[in-house]
Amino acid sequence: MTSQSHLPLRPSQEERALRAAVRDIVSTFGHAYYQERSAAGEAMHELWDTLGTQGFLGLNIPEQYGGGGVGLTELAVVLEEMSAGGCPELAMVLSQGIAGSILPLHGTEEQRARYLPGIASGSEKFVFALTEPNAGSNSHRISTTARRDGDDWVIRGTKYYISGVDHCDHFLLVARTGTDDMSERGELTLFVVDDPEAAGLTRQVISTALRAPERQFTLFFDDVRLPADSVVGTVGHGLRPLFDGLNPERVLSAVICTGVGKYALDKAVAYAKERSVWDVPIGSHQGVQHPLAEAAIELESARLMTWRAAALFDAGEPAGEEANMAKFLASRAGMKALDTAIQVHGGNGLAEEYGLADLWSIVRLQQVAPVSTQMVLNHIAQHTLGLPRSY
Repeated sequence: MTSQSHLPLRPSQEERALRAAVRDIVSTFGHAYYQERSAAGEAMHELWDTLGTQGFLGLNIPEQYGGGGVGLTELAVVLEEMSAGGCPELAMVLSQGIAGSILPLHGTEEQRARYLPGIASGSEKFVFALTEPNAGSNSHRISTTARRDGDDWVIRGTKYYISGVDHCDHFLLVARTGTDDMSERGELTLFVVDDPEAAGLTRQVISTALRAPERQFTLFFDDVRLPADSVVGTVGHGLRPLFDGLNPERVLSAVICTGVGKYALDKAVAYAKERSVWDVPIGSHQGVQHPLAEAAIELESARLMTWRAAALFDAGEPAGEEANMAKFLASRAGMKALDTAIQVHGGNGLAEEYGLADLWSIVRLQQVAPVSTQMVLNHIAQHTLGLPRSY
């Protein structure tokens, strides 16, 4: 399957085959598998390994490093089908999406040879450590520092709401290595941390209502030592490689929502056809039909923007505005589809066996992370509409 620099009017044969293959794999596990792993806080290892073995996790990784050599579009298809099968996977956003996009562009040849084959096969996972308690969306305010000590970098500080550290092999870390004299903003550097249990690095689970295999952690760095070759890109210019991971992150966040939205609508439509209260299926009534139809329209609109953003990214074109729009639209459309499906099910919508309400938190999360709805609106107001910067 070759990435397109344009949006086809209909899915290609290759796309249909890819969707069918992933759908078949995910269906052998099903949403009950996701529920079980979420409750235990365990990764979906079996599903992940099966997809990796068959080459579906490395579609955006260059062929010379064991990947498929196609693009973000194909990777997004895989994650959308996983989500539509009731098994959304945050790890793909972090590992394949962020690390798998940054390292080919900004890693040294040694880093690419070391890490990309593992990302491509799924045998090694990355997560991402950027956010901090007092920085929020303002990355320039992060206070975790990296100072040079001989041949090493020494890391000290705290990271907050870091997903899936207990399931990863490595993570990308953003730390302050200086301060710009004129702007007084932090000069940031991107590092690879090879050992999530390195000396001086401790973690603490954050208790949340999120139902997902990936738990959230606070990380504490107490003079954690990293070798000089752990820097990705240029010292003091860590935001440059970071930005090349943000658009894929937003696209993959979007397809989690569109996939879960499709999963929810499919279940709601099936239920509305079968459930009979006043001698006819409830789906015969406009009060049930219209909310489902409206959710379907909004979901399909969000998907169109999502595939546009992915196509632009794969073509090497600027995609920041489209990726942010896609994430905004999909997070709302996915939530509306899920909420409508729950409403159609009535009280059953909250029952575990119907497999709907437990997905609420992961879809709702996408309006907060990886970038909040308000920051998306700030971006569009400034960059699309040309309004003054408001933050």
